[in-house]
Amino acid sequence: MHSPNSRVSASVASDNNEVEQPGQPKTGFLQRRSFLRGAGAAGLAISAGALMSPAALAEESSGSLPDGDASILRFLAAAELIEADLWQQYAELGGLQTNEPPMITGLTGGNLAYTLALSNLDGDMATYIHDNTEDEFSHAAFINAYLASKGADTVNLDHFRNLPSSQATGAQQIGRLTNLMELTIDTSWWTRYRSRAKNPDFGDTFPNAIAVLGTGRHTAIPRNDSEAQLDASSPNGVTDVTQYIANAAGFHFATIEQGGTSLYAQLAQRVTSVEVLRILLSIGGTEIAHFQTWHDKAGNCPALKGVVDPVSGKTVDFPDISSFAGNEDLQSNLIMPEPTVFLKKSFPACSIIRPTATQGAAAGAVKALTDDGLFRGQSSGFFRLLNDLAEDADEARRGL
Repeated sequence: MHSPNSRVSASVASDNNEVEQPGQPKTGFLQRRSFLRGAGAAGLAISAGALMSPAALAEESSGSLPDGDASILRFLAAAELIEADLWQQYAELGGLQTNEPPMITGLTGGNLAYTLALSNLDGDMATYIHDNTEDEFSHAAFINAYLASKGADTVNLDHFRNLPSSQATGAQQIGRLTNLMELTIDTSWWTRYRSRAKNPDFGDTFPNAIAVLGTGRHTAIPRNDSEAQLDASSPNGVTDVTQYIANAAGFHFATIEQGGTSLYAQLAQRVTSVEVLRILLSIGGTEIAHFQTWHDKAGNCPALKGVVDPVSGKTVDFPDISSFAGNEDLQSNLIMPEPTVFLKKSFPACSIIRPTATQGAAAGAVKALTDDGLFRGQSSGFFRLLNDLAEDADEARRGL
């Protein structure tokens, strides 16, 4: 999950620029209600008739939870379902091919060339991808189960699993929530976490570390077998195109997980229940562990020259990250958060998660994921639902 460099409060629209204006009725309100489940029907399909029923006009049920806590947990459940969907795609093609029901199923052997390209970042990449995937499935299942146990509505996004799968060997041919094949990958977290003088909570912005990934569109998984090819003559063992795709994935892994690192820290400050706070701190800690792992591995991406980007068709280079040595804004092995300004600029610099300011945290996460291209091709109903869930989470206030 992304986290914004600055505070965001505006609604995020789909590619057709459909934006709900402040003060207008929520056009997706009935639709939103239909994708929430009552505590007794968390795993059941809901009838189409519910879209028009009078009960659909009611706000979501919070059960015995404070309304704000339930709203925060519902947004996080949606975010974890999104994460589980994208990580499943990575696991199918490049992860350890061990099915572990009920969390991980449908693995059919993976994609040899893509897995090899990922291993050039680290020999244990397949295991790390598999474990990260299992974690996200467990987070989504736990949060929904906890909501149901409190009599609160849960979240189900299955209706929106309509985006296409990769056609490469190893990918299941099923509907997806997310699109990993047209990404614009924000790598500003790399420079943000190395800065000793700036913090996005103060409105500071940061340049992309890997400029080529921050513009245009790129695929982080092979779209077909022509983009996943072994090459014995290459020092990487795969074609440059395949390695370029794996490099993009390596940075996208960290881009997603640094956002979750901030999001849980941001929303934890708004919950009322001590038990819900415990949940957010505990799950948020694993997001930090994920980010630290992927931050380290991204720095091992092999340099590439004159690669024809498979999406844009343009000839591009992937930088030699080892050449950043000595430049603390870019140096690859500075994976611990550098001390920076926090709370007040008059305080001593402190090593922290960044950002952690709470204003517009959920909306900012939706905007960042959308800007990433993760939802290219999704329906306007999906965006309305996600924005509504984010708005409810951002309206939560900690009670006494």
